[in-house]
Amino acid sequence: MSPPLRRGFREMLDDRRGLLDADRYEVVVDRIARTLTAAFNAGRKVLWCGNGGSAADAQHLAAEFSGRFLRERKALPSEALSVNTSALTAIANDFGYERVFARQVEAFVQPGDVVVGLSTSGNSRNVNLALEEAKALGATTIAFSGNGGGQMTEFADINLIGPDGYSALVQEVHITLGHIVCDLVEQSLFPEA
Repeated sequence: MSPPLRRGFREMLDDRRGLLDADRYEVVVDRIARTLTAAFNAGRKVLWCGNGGSAADAQHLAAEFSGRFLRERKALPSEALSVNTSALTAIANDFGYERVFARQVEAFVQPGDVVVGLSTSGNSRNVNLALEEAKALGATTIAFSGNGGGQMTEFADINLIGPDGYSALVQEVHITLGHIVCDLVEQSLFPEA
């Protein structure tokens, strides 16, 4: 291995040491899992939103519920608000990009639903407006953020604040903890599967 490659590899691993500090995340991950479990038990849905890599994570985690994670079980009502490109582009054109998620929340959210926003900075205006709208409609709001949580913390009932650092590092924590949430929800809802 060349010295620059070795150095880069070591730096990457050093950034990730202690990534999942159980003491820091355990309580909030359990609370998120319990919240999603209660919503699904009540026949409610979970909607996800984010931009860029966070949109990809939102789609990924929504699919773990509507498809399956580790257990053969019935589908759960979960969707990412970034998947309908016609809605995204129409809303962006007519109302501005900052409203692309809030407008969909207005259309689809009912009291008791859950809206999860992902933003590595916590300052994505369109995600924060979605959480604000969801809260006004009686939904529970959850934020997956990083770098101190940003403005997003004001709009979320539950805050999972990842590490400080660049987006990829925060997103790795989000997807890992998201998978733990998926597993906990499946274990709770489908213990026989």
